[in-house]
Amino acid sequence: MSKRKRSEYLDLRRPYEPRSPSLVIIGESPPASGKYFYDSTGDLSEPLFTALVKQAGLSPVTKNEGLRELKQKGWVLVDATYQPVNKGHTDLSRRRIIERDYPLLLDDLAKLGCDRLTPLVLIKANVCRILRPKLLEDGFHVLNDSHAIPFPSTGHQDRFHEQFGAILKSTSV
Repeated sequence: MSKRKRSEYLDLRRPYEPRSPSLVIIGESPPASGKYFYDSTGDLSEPLFTALVKQAGLSPVTKNEGLRELKQKGWVLVDATYQPVNKGHTDLSRRRIIERDYPLLLDDLAKLGCDRLTPLVLIKANVCRILRPKLLEDGFHVLNDSHAIPFPSTGHQDRFHEQFGAILKSTSV
């Protein structure tokens, strides 16, 4: 189970943040397993990492290389909350944590230099359900404002690639 604090997750992400993001992908939270997208010592085979480098058209040899290439492309992953919620939480408690941390997400986006025109893609049905209305109301440019993109694991990899790829084709990111 992960014991990292929000600041530790952000410290791991910082070296891989683009100066001016061309695409912000918003996920649910770091996993309770302790694996983290921006932990460069992690595995190339982590589901979200694998899916995003494939969508970006990259073929890194190491995770660190892939993270650097995503940064060069202008892509950054931000979590709706940095409290792992994928284990030991009901749907209601997940929702409350994500809603509670919405001001922190807005602060995170601002610190990344995102403005209301920066394209955002929301990953996971609950993230879309909870954050899409809030982000749209706050004037953000949510690219998948009509459907949820599933997390790319447990049989949802093909749907992830189909839907994420369709969004990329329809925009200039």
